[in-house]
Amino acid sequence: MTDHDLASLTIAVLGGTGPQGRGLARRFAAADLDVVLGSRSADRAREAATGLGDVGRVRGADNHEAAAAGDVVLVVVPWEGHAELLSSLTSELAGKVVVDCVNPLGFDKQGAYALPVEEGSATQQAAAILPESRVVGAFHNVSAVLLLDPDVERVETDVLVLGDDREATDLVQALADVVPGMRGMYGGRLRNAHQVEALTANLIAINRRYKAHAGVRVTDV
Repeated sequence: MTDHDLASLTIAVLGGTGPQGRGLARRFAAADLDVVLGSRSADRAREAATGLGDVGRVRGADNHEAAAAGDVVLVVVPWEGHAELLSSLTSELAGKVVVDCVNPLGFDKQGAYALPVEEGSATQQAAAILPESRVVGAFHNVSAVLLLDPDVERVETDVLVLGDDREATDLVQALADVVPGMRGMYGGRLRNAHQVEALTANLIAINRRYKAHAGVRVTDV
């Protein structure tokens, strides 16, 4: 997948008004990609897009309009609304590459922990709800703080990309590669998504202990 191929695509970010969604949208727009922020409220999405400043081509819309507009659609919504949102967008997302970025986590006095998911993971749940879409898991372990910080020029982390469709995972790896410092790495099939999603709980613990914004680097590749 070349930069030219990506340049012809529209990247939609559902849940784009949250920190992670805005951060990813900001980095993709800065790489001169066409980006649509989605939200339950079109007005809120447009406000979030305007708030990103003059970083490139980014606009806001409601989730249905954003899903319809996107060639590649990132799902960056809270776990609690994951299944409901995707179930409402099956027709808009049919035939498209859908990138699930959701981490099913709970929080208590001891910190973050992984929640059990009947299908195995959020990514597998998305694949079950969207049988006509090409579902990939990615961007689970990337710091929203770093993505949003205009003073951070390079986001030094690897993005583990999971999926059963080689062409789709290659595309999402290339999407990660457009962000300076970021590298897309194939991380296995959809059945391996659970541990990647759950790893976010460990990173949250690391960040709290060391007052950091930790990510993942794969060595010897």
